[in-house]
Amino acid sequence: MRLENKVAVVTGSGQGLGLATAKALAQAGAAVVVNDISEAHATAAVQAITAAGGKATTAVAPIGSSEAADLCIERAVSAFGRLDIMVTNAGILRDKVLWNMSDDDFDNVITTHLRGTFTCARAAVRQFRAQGEGGRLLLVSSLAGQRGNFGQGNYAAAKAGIAAFARTWALECARMNVTVNAVLPTALTQMVATIPGMQDYVAAAQRGDPLPQKVRMGMGLGLAEDVAPLFVFLASQAAQHITGQCIGLGGDKLALWSHPDEKHIAFKEGGWSAETIAEMWDSTFGRRHESYGITMA
Repeated sequence: MRLENKVAVVTGSGQGLGLATAKALAQAGAAVVVNDISEAHATAAVQAITAAGGKATTAVAPIGSSEAADLCIERAVSAFGRLDIMVTNAGILRDKVLWNMSDDDFDNVITTHLRGTFTCARAAVRQFRAQGEGGRLLLVSSLAGQRGNFGQGNYAAAKAGIAAFARTWALECARMNVTVNAVLPTALTQMVATIPGMQDYVAAAQRGDPLPQKVRMGMGLGLAEDVAPLFVFLASQAAQHITGQCIGLGGDKLALWSHPDEKHIAFKEGGWSAETIAEMWDSTFGRRHESYGITMA
């Protein structure tokens, strides 16, 4: 899983999952551009990476705009001569139920997650095309984007869109030898602490206490550092044949997620009316309804 002579950008990597990912990529041999909205966090991350023998530099900007994406690519090329890996990790939360969510709550989350993933991926692929040697797009989606989550309509919509990006861009980028995958991380963060019954586990993780098997394996929850190896694997030559996938990792649980598909089909010659749909629904589709929502069990 070595990444010598590779250059990565990790957005939102001043702390949390992004920092753990940047450190793991650097430990594997990649030079890393640490992006964060906070100059202090970005600088501290670079210092930690270089103190451990890695190579890193900063790109301080809020992700979302084309200018921020271009800055990240420019820093990679000017500092290290190229770009091989783009990790679109930057994100924010503005959780509220539908009837309380403001325009700004919605727009800010969509701008950072969805538009930010688009602008950074576009800038990265343009650089990959110019280099002519392929590359890796590692997009960060979420369980909320696959399952929905109470109070996270903005976040879930953005993360579902990111999963769709991975499937679509995998098609578009295949002939350029650029793989595109979405990572669904689960870790004991402050976001998880808002879920009833999870506060004690988050506090235990922050103290460094060992987590019980029912958390690490049963719930698939661990630390940010538990997720980072997936990014290293997907950036490596060992994963050069993997593209268009949604892959989850958390604690001791690694998961390949299914894509949306038709679950059951019914036909009626001449077409359907509202009445004929009502007549057949319960007997044909009613027992096949999909579940929804994140469950921690």
